[in-house]
Amino acid sequence: MAIQEGKTAPSFSLPDQNGNLVALKDFKGKNIILFFYPKDNTSG
Repeated sequence: MAIQEGKTAPSFSLPDQNGNLVALKDFKGKNIILFFYPKDNTSG
């Protein structure tokens, strides 16, 4: 599934830096910026 700029993002949940699960739906009604990058291009 390709993600396109300006389109609704698919629903997902991920742990934050403290291990708490955060879902995209938690930000409903707010403006957010999603930035995705491949893990193989990081030191992590």
